[in-house]
Amino acid sequence: MKIRLLLLLLLFPLLVPAQERVYTPDWESIDSRPIPSWFPQAKFGIFIHWGLYSVPAWSPKGTYSEWYKYWLDTKALFGNGDFAGDEVYQYHCKTYGQDFTYADFAPLFTASEFDAGEWADLLQQSGARYVVLTTKHHDGFALWDSKEASRDYGRPWNSCEIGAHRDLVREFVDSVRQTPLKVGLYFSLREWDNPLYTEELMPLYLDRHFYPQLKDLIHRFQPDLIWSDGPDSYDEETWRTREFLSWLYSESEVRDSVVVNDRWAKFKGEKHGDYLTSEYSASEATHSKPWEECRGIGLSFGYNRNEDLEDYATPEALIFTLAKVVSRGGNLLLNIGPRADGKIPPIMQERLLQIGAWLKVNGEAIYGTTSCRQTVQWSDGKQDWKPEGKYYIHGNAILKQTIDPDPGYAVQEAFFTQKGNATYAILTAYKDCFVWKNKQLAPGAVITLLGYDRPLKWEQTGSDITIHLPRLLPDEMPCDFAWVLKLVSNPN
Repeated sequence: MKIRLLLLLLLFPLLVPAQERVYTPDWESIDSRPIPSWFPQAKFGIFIHWGLYSVPAWSPKGTYSEWYKYWLDTKALFGNGDFAGDEVYQYHCKTYGQDFTYADFAPLFTASEFDAGEWADLLQQSGARYVVLTTKHHDGFALWDSKEASRDYGRPWNSCEIGAHRDLVREFVDSVRQTPLKVGLYFSLREWDNPLYTEELMPLYLDRHFYPQLKDLIHRFQPDLIWSDGPDSYDEETWRTREFLSWLYSESEVRDSVVVNDRWAKFKGEKHGDYLTSEYSASEATHSKPWEECRGIGLSFGYNRNEDLEDYATPEALIFTLAKVVSRGGNLLLNIGPRADGKIPPIMQERLLQIGAWLKVNGEAIYGTTSCRQTVQWSDGKQDWKPEGKYYIHGNAILKQTIDPDPGYAVQEAFFTQKGNATYAILTAYKDCFVWKNKQLAPGAVITLLGYDRPLKWEQTGSDITIHLPRLLPDEMPCDFAWVLKLVSNPN
């Protein structure tokens, strides 16, 4: 009997269902929680920045329009460019008048043309596997019926009580749930104008406002992903990050399925969360855990009416960026910024549809793939070209490293991914042949072009293989921009 009891005690942790596991509020326990498998397999998501800042929808090129209130109040700017600092303040006074406050934008945020079903259909056609909506940005305005928002600001400060008079998060979540897409919700930690958001009142801010509001969001909408942002200089003790993540992973309704990023505090040491984030970067780094690059189609997350065509990335550049990020083991979270009335600007719609059309042909080289030992192949030449941009790398910068190099510089000829017994080479140019360097193949290997139904001819040339691409008329090409070779070394 004693032996049986001992065996039961030893086996008990294995018999407890996964959903009942308790993660204690320490990093060793929290970091041991496995990331839900859907996220590292998804590879492509859509970010949506939409809020009061979408009403003025203006900031100097190279800056974030969703920071309109901050630029207005501080008369300071940072971003790509040389600024006097008061550009937003001067624009605001000229356009709306000195007595018009940021809060006066709330009645104008009507969402009169917002159709969540149309959004969900477009997002699905983009080929994305998850979407992330800003439910509350740094201005504190909530897109759902948040009592904490209006109570602590002392005015109607959510979309159900002013402006749209609609629960925009509910409409969005319900529509997206009708598709295979995973639902992500962005939630800001900082609030620029909240009277409780001060160093002295942080405990009260957390107890009265922040955590009740965040848990309300979780209880109501049960997101698949929570995208936190804006912890400022406060550390994990101040934000009580360990206690929250312990609760989220152990007790919440989404404990088994939710994914969170790494922006929960100014961590003292390594970053914590299910995955790491980068923003408007060149995506050159590799990471030991899942990661995600986020960027807009333009140089602002919120819609910026000041941006022109040259400020938007081309579809070619966006597809190359997706391939580059995925080849390095990451996800791409591509942002769109709807107008205040809820319409997604046509150029953003077009870009999403262009990416979606490419993924219909080539998605198997993206979804569910992992990195190869060699992530990219360079041509001859210098590989140290550096993009311009003090803070943010323009989406078109990748074209200088692929199809439009400066004299003497190399280009990235292919990005590599793998899945099962297949290896994929995502080519940045379509030529008569592609030389896959330092690749040895046994006889019988099969190489195909995705979207083309016949095997390609190839031969081993020393340590390289030369692959002959078919000569096709423009209307016979399987896709625009990047073309994918699939190599199966053992077809059986």
